[in-house]
Amino acid sequence: MTPDDLVVVVVGPTGVGKSDLAIELALRLGGEVVSTDAYQLYRDLDIGTATVPLHERRGVPHHLVDVLDLHESASVAQFQVAAREIVADCRARGVTPVVVGGSSLYVRAVLDDLDFPGTEPEVRARWAARLEEIGAPALHRELAAVDPAAAAQILPSNGRRIVRALEVVELTGQPFRATMPPHASVIGPVVVVGLTADREVLDARLAARVDAMWDAGLVQEVRGLAARGLADAPTASRALGYAEVLAHLGGEIDEAEARARTVLGTQRFARKQLRLFGQDPRVTWLPHDAPDLVEQALVAIGHPVR
Repeated sequence: MTPDDLVVVVVGPTGVGKSDLAIELALRLGGEVVSTDAYQLYRDLDIGTATVPLHERRGVPHHLVDVLDLHESASVAQFQVAAREIVADCRARGVTPVVVGGSSLYVRAVLDDLDFPGTEPEVRARWAARLEEIGAPALHRELAAVDPAAAAQILPSNGRRIVRALEVVELTGQPFRATMPPHASVIGPVVVVGLTADREVLDARLAARVDAMWDAGLVQEVRGLAARGLADAPTASRALGYAEVLAHLGGEIDEAEARARTVLGTQRFARKQLRLFGQDPRVTWLPHDAPDLVEQALVAIGHPVR
């Protein structure tokens, strides 16, 4: 039998069925789902984030989904506080928290001894101005000169992360990656189950997933959000699919290009997810398409299979 204070975690790349498995495990364990998806935090970003509709959650409570307005800025530090409070509340009620998501940073913020350095508006503003002046790839080269390990972990196109890394280096005098602790839970016993798929299979699934999002009305969803100022939203506007459709609606690219960029961006993101989660020795990896996936996951958790 699982310990009363066990935290179950489901990770893996996008498009492998993490949400479905998390719901099934919550039903089997008497648990509740705690999302670690940075963009599912936002109300009305539904299609592109693959937020599970309420009627498909099978009565399982979902936390940290649809809790922010469009223009609110999300920070990992704020998320960490909220998520840990929810985990503690679940335990106090005798409920198993089932943490699920594809962001390694957000998952680790819940589980591990992550200490987020403070921010200094003047320093952040200076690096942000530098980003505007020279662009993300050039600023990435500047980061590589002072913190090559951090630069290796951050995409040259991710201006926001580059600015944050340079800010931390300046404020702390230490490498940005020095803030990443060992993979060791500080919130009690955890079991981490990871879902995986062959690269070719995953790429095909993700292409089909983007097609399905388009068919479900992603362009129309973004058009409605654009009328409410999505382009000016500091965090929500960068979500995969939304940024590309915004570029299309703004006349920068045609719809076919927006769709192609979304597929490519999603596939690249999935490979990054696999690489980061692959560094966590706690993960028990299971094939996403195993016919007895739920039973395998329950065995990994140490729960009797009925």
